[in-house]
Amino acid sequence: MKVEKKVISNLNKCYSISPLDYKGQKCFLVAAEKHDPCYLFAEDGTKLETVWTEPGGVMTMVPVPGGNGAFLATHQFYSPNDSANAKIVIATPISENNWEIRTLCDAPFVHRFGILSRNGVNYLIVCCLKSHHAYKEDWRFPGACYAAVLPEDLSGFNADNQLKIECIKSGMLKNHGYSLVKKNGYDTAVIGCEEGAFQFAPPAAPGEDWEIKQLLSIPTSDAVLADFDGDGQLELGAIAPFHGASLVIYHLDKHGNYVPQWKYGAPEADTEMIHATWVCDLLDKPTWIVGWRKGTKDTVAITWDGGDYKAEFIDRNTGCANAMHFVNSQGQDVIVGTNREIDEVALYTITE
Repeated sequence: MKVEKKVISNLNKCYSISPLDYKGQKCFLVAAEKHDPCYLFAEDGTKLETVWTEPGGVMTMVPVPGGNGAFLATHQFYSPNDSANAKIVIATPISENNWEIRTLCDAPFVHRFGILSRNGVNYLIVCCLKSHHAYKEDWRFPGACYAAVLPEDLSGFNADNQLKIECIKSGMLKNHGYSLVKKNGYDTAVIGCEEGAFQFAPPAAPGEDWEIKQLLSIPTSDAVLADFDGDGQLELGAIAPFHGASLVIYHLDKHGNYVPQWKYGAPEADTEMIHATWVCDLLDKPTWIVGWRKGTKDTVAITWDGGDYKAEFIDRNTGCANAMHFVNSQGQDVIVGTNREIDEVALYTITE
């Protein structure tokens, strides 16, 4: 695997990334964790527009299906200790460098969220890290997951007329991880918290219950599902515990339980605060891209080589907070990394 790196921005505490189809182009967004901007980039890393300059606190961004460039984003989640005023906003392009930003819903402590589609209906799922706090590092109040049908027309929502979200699961302390995975042709979410890893499937029809299945019972920061070894079953990749240093892939046993199959071999002192996580096909292989923000601050690509897992370095000593993969118009594999610990947004072109 060969890696060609291009630094495309030096954005203070760069954090969140998302693909975005905009004006007929495949683009991507990058936004900051603190009081800093959100930028729109072309696929080659050229900065196209500034979406906003503040308030920042952006943990997640998700395109609105059929939204012609509109997307949803977290605002004002600055840290686990400063996120009581967090909300989800709608960003809609009006003209160049002019985006309308409106509140979709207040969601205190929202860290991740997503849009899941099933049977032609879009559902918003909102994952809140905790529910309250009174002082720094106060973890007495577990978080929860909330949901709502996401209407096709979002133009009527604002701070005074918000989308109503309802709790679908409570008791989720340190509700941090979120990944999207297909199941039987529809979207599901894999969510990690102190109580374990859970798979959430939206209702078959609005008004019915969400399907929630526990996959793992140990504290989980983030989790992914993918058939890494090609046996027809989905392996479970887990980062543990919250902002933890353990990186393990689990395999289903004959009883349908996930048991450890492989563990990243570096000392856990080297892999503190594993945070970036993205599953994709990279060079035609199912790949788990993982980065950590402390210790050696590396980013790796984990694949199955036919007999065992291997990890190849994408970058070192950068402290990647989030990573994203896409295939560009030339058919090349590209990874975008928000290297938060050095305020660097990087674009990596990956070839054999």
